[in-house]
Amino acid sequence: MKNEDSEKMFSHHISDVLEAAASSIETRSSHSHSIALMSEQAGALAPLQLEERRMIHREESARRHSDAFRGIRTRLLELAGRQNFVTLVVSVSPHCGGSFVARNLAAAFAFDETKTSLLVDCNLRYPNQHKELGVLPVNGGLIDLLEHQARGIESIIYPTGIPRLRLIPSGRARENGGEYFSSSRMRTAIDSLRSRYADRYLFLDGPAIKGSPDARILSDLADFVVVVAGYGRDTPASISQAVANFEPDKLAGVVFNQPP
Repeated sequence: MKNEDSEKMFSHHISDVLEAAASSIETRSSHSHSIALMSEQAGALAPLQLEERRMIHREESARRHSDAFRGIRTRLLELAGRQNFVTLVVSVSPHCGGSFVARNLAAAFAFDETKTSLLVDCNLRYPNQHKELGVLPVNGGLIDLLEHQARGIESIIYPTGIPRLRLIPSGRARENGGEYFSSSRMRTAIDSLRSRYADRYLFLDGPAIKGSPDARILSDLADFVVVVAGYGRDTPASISQAVANFEPDKLAGVVFNQPP
């Protein structure tokens, strides 16, 4: 496939990881269970289908984009050491591609056959991960779990057609997520999802930092924060103001993304 065709298939472009901060994750106990080797060949999406969803894959036509996300993956693993972790991905301002980065970063981790990824859509005002991944959330999503304590977590974890990558959709749209994200139920759910499998890596797709406190609230649940800045859209001042919302030892990096 020609390079120019590849460029058209991905309207977003990751240009660099600009900043990194050293961080350590407190040692935590985890179950010895492993789900990384699960067989998912049946129903796996073909490269063309992944490109239609603007997802990276292993074929040559997506190599440049895949390598960019692998680079971010490598940086996070270097910071974390041997522990699995939770990464919050948020954009500086709306429509800068934070959700695009979140799901493709999760996919990059799922490339590794010894790891699994779980993408959690925490953008309650504008949830779209289930639409982008072609998932029909028949059993609801995150909000349903938080509002109904008796509901089991496994019922809202959906396959994506990408081996070792699962999705928890947000559920019904909400204007304000702060009351949910700061609740003990939310923390319990994240801790449970992270600790159940030692090879599971969680990615929280949060709302834009500008105009909402939800990103800062979600950062309390994460080990790392990746900030996505719109190339040519977000100014250096707005980026500096955005990253100031997070603890320096959690800030893993700033990624420039070129929106369409």
